[in-house]
Amino acid sequence: MIKKAKELAMHEKDTGSSEIQVALLTEKIENLSKHIKQFKKDKHSSVGLLKAVNRRKKLLDYLKKNKIDSYKNVLTKLNLRK
Repeated sequence: MIKKAKELAMHEKDTGSSEIQVALLTEKIENLSKHIKQFKKDKHSSVGLLKAVNRRKKLLDYLKKNKIDSYKNVLTKLNLRK
């Protein structure tokens, strides 16, 4: 698991909480963005990037509705919104 995801974990074996999923999706989005900048015609990866962004958006909306303090923590740790 990545470093940022470990910081957001609720407990040692936490792998599926919304916070962890957002962290993992953020890393995936960053990697796909770099890939697409290099290979502009790779449409399959573009679709994967859009799916990952939409999934992360839904998870962040869930956190905002149900766990506002956790939502703010995720945003600051992952440096998502200014």
